Amino acid sequence: MGTKVKFMPLCGVHSEAPLCYLLQLDDFTFLLDCGWNDSFDTNLLKPLQSVVKDIDAVLISHPDTAHLGALPYAYGKLDLKAPVYCTRPVHKLGILYMYDHVLARLAVSKFNTFTLDDIDGVFEKSIVDLKYSQHLQLTGKGEGITITAYAAGHLLGGTVWKITKDTEDIIYAVDYHHRKERHLSGTVLETFVRPAVLITDAYNALSNQAFKKERDHLFIDSIMSTLRGNGSVLIPVETAGRVLELILYLEQHWATERLAYPLVFLTHVSYHTIDTAKSSLEWMSDTISKTFDTSRDNAFEVKYINLKHSREEFDSMLTKGPQVVLASTASLEAGFARDLFVEWAGDPKNLVLFTERGPAGTLARVLQAEPAPKAVKVVMSKKVRLEGEELQAYEEEQRKLKGLDAAGTSPATDTVMENAGEDGPERTDGGTQSAEAAEGQVLDQGLRAPPNVNGGVNRLRETFCDGFTPPAKAVAPMFPDDRVMTDWDEYGEVINPDDYKAPEADHMEVGSPSAANKDANGGQGVDEGQEEMLDEGPTKVVMEEITVQVKSKLQYVDFEGRSDGRSMKTILAHVAPLKMILVHGSAEATEHLRQYCIRNICPHVHAPRIGEWVEVSSDTNVFKVRLTEKLMTEVIFKKLGDYEVAWVDGVVGKPEEDDVLPLWPCNDGTVEDEPAPQKAHKAIFIGEVRLADFKQLLTAKGVQVRASKDRTT
Repeated sequence: MGTKVKFMPLCGVHSEAPLCYLLQLDDFTFLLDCGWNDSFDTNLLKPLQSVVKDIDAVLISHPDTAHLGALPYAYGKLDLKAPVYCTRPVHKLGILYMYDHVLARLAVSKFNTFTLDDIDGVFEKSIVDLKYSQHLQLTGKGEGITITAYAAGHLLGGTVWKITKDTEDIIYAVDYHHRKERHLSGTVLETFVRPAVLITDAYNALSNQAFKKERDHLFIDSIMSTLRGNGSVLIPVETAGRVLELILYLEQHWATERLAYPLVFLTHVSYHTIDTAKSSLEWMSDTISKTFDTSRDNAFEVKYINLKHSREEFDSMLTKGPQVVLASTASLEAGFARDLFVEWAGDPKNLVLFTERGPAGTLARVLQAEPAPKAVKVVMSKKVRLEGEELQAYEEEQRKLKGLDAAGTSPATDTVMENAGEDGPERTDGGTQSAEAAEGQVLDQGLRAPPNVNGGVNRLRETFCDGFTPPAKAVAPMFPDDRVMTDWDEYGEVINPDDYKAPEADHMEVGSPSAANKDANGGQGVDEGQEEMLDEGPTKVVMEEITVQVKSKLQYVDFEGRSDGRSMKTILAHVAPLKMILVHGSAEATEHLRQYCIRNICPHVHAPRIGEWVEVSSDTNVFKVRLTEKLMTEVIFKKLGDYEVAWVDGVVGKPEEDDVLPLWPCNDGTVEDEPAPQKAHKAIFIGEVRLADFKQLLTAKGVQVRASKDRTT
């Protein structure tokens, strides 16, 4: 029988919400993308939470928040355990996206929805990297399924997934782009023909883009006119996505025109975004790759763009004149872009230049409305250190939680000291020793003394050990001394050199805490500002709602890097799938594309709701056939390129134990009422036949060939 294919959306249908879908092939379940929004609303993940135990593998198409933002939460909090498949750039850029989100929020709030450890847990342990066109055959429960990644355009490492089982080809293609850009080549989606199922988005079904030259001219003219008018330009961008295209364009323009205006890329991971781009040239356009191969010039060796990863670094530039700042995040829900918008929006000389549509409900989307608002309310938050009475109250609460009194000692300590007498604990030689000496002795025996909050000598803390009873005369609990014997030679203790090896370079590339800002800080892990953020002592969050008067200019220039409605329809008509599923797009865009595809492409077009299963199995049946040994002895193979092909004439026998059908040769007496064997076969063409090659072959055989206007005869 054929493969049973079912599909259910968990989020991201009939809306522009993040992408998250279930695809089931027989009893194997894929999670297609695992996106989240910039507000990290856990209510969006309730459908995912209910099915997390059924997921066998996760396929990620792009590195941004809308496609993989929920991975740290799903693995850290929902206990998702399936392997994650993506390309190497999606892996490396994805962790930068998530680090930037966490660090931006920790700077102003007590963000604990997920942690840096949750990010490391999934990106270091669960991800399997694939190359483009690499066929990966799954094993175990996924036996017989092959997954392949192809270029999608849009973002670096972006993927169109092809999932194959038996004769079923399922294509998952969202947020693709057919145009070649400065840093990316176009998608290869149009090279697929007649797949069984195509899952694609309707995000841009109702939009038509301007020509590239017109768009670029508008973008750079808007920036230069603002700078010449003594204003600054804020470009809200995502951490490591479309900003790479903008960086290349601005860097080239600044170099060509020799401009002196400051150009800044401001995110918490700006250094690593550029480093990742510099090491991923093979995933980019042919122009960039060939330039590096011939001249060793790396397109992302930026000279005019200043990379800053903290507000302190940015402020230290002491730039009072016009400047251009690309700052995260594009939604203006958090990060440096939100802070700069609040500061710059009141100046009519400034420009806030959007290069992509903000997600629904975000500040960026509000500002992109027509007409633009003249004032917006913004909630700003910041963390401040506790001082005075608040600090004392906090310390008192912590002492109570630890069971300490106001002097910083525990009741158990007082009991020990009373038993020791005024002159200190008793000694076996009849003398006494001081409390400090007694404390040091006990510490040597394995106890740990907590720091004294009042600055005095550390006191003992009561310690319990299951199954151990201290002697009756013991001043404090005494524990067995389990010493590990080590080998020594004439040079000292014998060690294992592997214990002292530095972390592998590949591990340091992915942006873990041990690798963050390594280059910028002399090999240190997290930079000083981020260390302070992660270990800042007692603080509180102060929130304030302010009204921002929007006097600056607001403009939108489309640098999203997605195919528009006209191009989408052309590509879909060329692919011509047997069945289609539409996701990720407004209700109007989804219905518009569904009606168009029903009329012009295929009659089976589905647009399911959240939680609704749709079955898109093929109408054909597929059977497994075993060629018998006797049949194979009669087969004559012909060489065809790297393969050998042959005609097979046979009769299908009765099913065997594993439902495999045996194929017997004709007239061997095994099957009753056998048909007569076929003596001749019609000629067929296998592969791509070029008329020029065919002409040479016929000429070599002595056949006259002449060319006509429309064909070779």
